[in-house]
Amino acid sequence: MAAESLERVVRVLPDVSGLHKTFDYTVPDALGALVRVGAQVRVVLGARRVGGWVVQDHVAPPPGVVLRPISAVRGWGPPPAVLELARWAAWRWAGPVPTFLRTASPPVAVRSLPVVAPSPGQEHAGTGTPPSPTGLGPGTTVVRLGPASDPWPILLDAVARRDSAGNDAGALVLAPSHRWAGDVARRLRAAGVATALLPGDWARARAGGCVVVGARAGAFAPVPRLAAAVVLDAHDEAYHEERAPTWAAWAVVVERARREDAPCALVSPCPTLEILAVGRLVEPTRTAARRGWPAVEVIDRRHDDPRTGIFSERLVRLVRDVIEVPGRRVVCVVNRTGRVRLLSCAACGELARCEKCGAAVELVGEPGRGRSQGARAATPSPGPAPSLRCRRCGEQRPVVCARCGATRMKALRLGVTRLREDLEALTGVAVAEVWGPAGADRTEEDHLRRARVVVGTEAALHRVPEADAVAFLEFDSELLAPRFRAAEEALALLARGARLVAASGLGRAGDRAPGRVVVQTRQPRHPAIVAAVSADPGVLAAAESEVRRSLALPPFSALALVSGAEGEAYGSALRRAAPEGVEVSGPVDGTWSVRAPGHDMLCGLLSSVARPPGRLRVEVDPVRA
Repeated sequence: MAAESLERVVRVLPDVSGLHKTFDYTVPDALGALVRVGAQVRVVLGARRVGGWVVQDHVAPPPGVVLRPISAVRGWGPPPAVLELARWAAWRWAGPVPTFLRTASPPVAVRSLPVVAPSPGQEHAGTGTPPSPTGLGPGTTVVRLGPASDPWPILLDAVARRDSAGNDAGALVLAPSHRWAGDVARRLRAAGVATALLPGDWARARAGGCVVVGARAGAFAPVPRLAAAVVLDAHDEAYHEERAPTWAAWAVVVERARREDAPCALVSPCPTLEILAVGRLVEPTRTAARRGWPAVEVIDRRHDDPRTGIFSERLVRLVRDVIEVPGRRVVCVVNRTGRVRLLSCAACGELARCEKCGAAVELVGEPGRGRSQGARAATPSPGPAPSLRCRRCGEQRPVVCARCGATRMKALRLGVTRLREDLEALTGVAVAEVWGPAGADRTEEDHLRRARVVVGTEAALHRVPEADAVAFLEFDSELLAPRFRAAEEALALLARGARLVAASGLGRAGDRAPGRVVVQTRQPRHPAIVAAVSADPGVLAAAESEVRRSLALPPFSALALVSGAEGEAYGSALRRAAPEGVEVSGPVDGTWSVRAPGHDMLCGLLSSVARPPGRLRVEVDPVRA
């Protein structure tokens, strides 16, 4: 008995889907030096061997229970601080802890860590750029930086803080794409900064003493002790996991920095209201703000002859002027797949919008719709009177134009392939077409890089390396999409286009970044467009804040959506258990909505109600709601 009482016992969380329990195991003497909190191990569970993580060491086992030994040690895993962070994320986004621990673990087994040399200190001294005086401060800072501005001084500030924090400390830098993360890592290494690029340099990051750079999964980077954190383009939707649990990398980094008392900077040209709510805003001077945005030209199409189609005379002239100069390129963007079908008044051209929340409305009670050159007249049919319904808030009203009182509407629809054909006819040059993300076809990518004119969805903004002008052909589809974040997403598209043209030479000299962004719209005074034109995203933030507050939408509430085969059972259980102040509504099209004053109440309710077995999707902070 004395020998048994001296056995070392650890608690293991198995990596088994649907199983959220921990189990105790003994540690054989041969594996004792390899077993530590966070280590990845192999254990026998029931009749099979499974993987798992050591989540607690030196555990007192229940009396009278014979424990099995750990079978093997796979290698290093996340540090203890990341284990605790994963537990918090599982509560925050209503998901299983193993999901987050998989993200935090190395892609291949790591048996040993590299030896970290003593830090020489002040590694940034030879870069020629001083650290940012305002990028990093106590707590969380939201840095509004124009799309053409360089965040390098903020990164140097993070490097300096890592240098002064000790050999085991590390700084964390997140970028919205692996390509951008690679560029940041190469620039840091060229400046003589010890850098680990995830996921390939996981072992170097786990050893500490470096700047760790990664994309979304980098939020759970194995930094032993965090000295500073920077999230570039924090507004980007790439930081949000589409699969449940729908966690947000920038929010994980904010919580991680708070736990470790490290400064955190969320850098963005157009921070969302959710981001603005978590930290102190640092704005550039008006001169710096204008230089950070290229010229944004707005083409008002409210009074255009509808027979001119989607390409206005001004846009055609711009495209021809650009391609007359050898080597210059124009990118035309129009989102067709999965976007709202717009309605406009057949008499005056005014867009049909919801009088309550401002979103686009759809025509209901009308049997069919077609298209002719992107538009057709949609007239009421016999039978039940058709109406206009908002897909965002559900408001419904008669088919009457709010501007002129006419009762005839036309439905606008667009197609990328047809636009490519029309643009080739107008310009006389070959036009490349972009639909989705980059594939493995290098011939296609080379053709895209050589194309003088490109037309496509927003994927073109990511696949085309640079452009001299970016034109948004039908921007109202973005502004009036039936999502409460539609305006912020629209401004983010303009910021992405602005960054694409920032290195070209078409802009006005002096007060603006080079390049040009062109927006065709029937809403020239929309706050998102005014914000881009004036290089002041605060214009949109102020307008959106009023709407969100009046409708009790995030960040003025916490929201979750429940769907799936078992959504009915789980939603009903949530409604019965909901405390005062938490609203559980639905189902609407098979989806339940759970709204609470804050995440403490929302996540507390979701974690207190047992989930039924079967297919169930819980989206906390849904991006596309």
